[in-house]
Amino acid sequence: MGGTFDPIHFGHLIAAEEARLRFQLQRIVFVANGSPPHKKDYEVSSAEARYDMVVLATASNPAFETSRIEVERPGPSYAVDTAAYFREEVGPDALLCFITGADAMLELLTWREPERLAELCEFIAVVRPGYDVRRLADVLGSKLMSRTRVLQVPGVDISSTELRRRAAAGETLRYLTPAPVVRYIEANRLYAGERQETAPGTGRSEDKARRNTSLRARM
Repeated sequence: MGGTFDPIHFGHLIAAEEARLRFQLQRIVFVANGSPPHKKDYEVSSAEARYDMVVLATASNPAFETSRIEVERPGPSYAVDTAAYFREEVGPDALLCFITGADAMLELLTWREPERLAELCEFIAVVRPGYDVRRLADVLGSKLMSRTRVLQVPGVDISSTELRRRAAAGETLRYLTPAPVVRYIEANRLYAGERQETAPGTGRSEDKARRNTSLRARM
């Protein structure tokens, strides 16, 4: 399961566990992007901080693991490189899946070597109840869609964007991400820098966190 995880939250964890159970996967390996290749509309936290939060969030589940493969690999983090690494690790016959959100899957054709990626692994596209799967089929085409398993998960409306906004505003993150992650964010003031005070009389009340609330974080 790859992603920026800035920060990781219960939506990610629920999707991972549902995928494990539905498709009888032996283990779920969380891979935090070292250097996301696609431009973000915000300043991404350090790879080490995001990796640390993933470790804290997944520690209680023995079927969950974390990998530093993208944190330690120099240059942009491409899914095809990571898939090639794990394919070599598990061998040619094992089922290897890439778990991500349906919205991210809609951008698959913009990723590096999407067809090679589909040869290395299958995809698990996580959707919420009511999602129109035809959107995926229209964008991906029959070949890539044949390598995609659709996983419907409970409608948990949580996003990393909203967590960053809350942290920047000094609001609680309780019940949105595991308690150890909440404590890590608070102790390191990870998103406090996104809050900007407005000078009296300027009329500018927006800050960076609020400008990003409409953006949905990738799974």
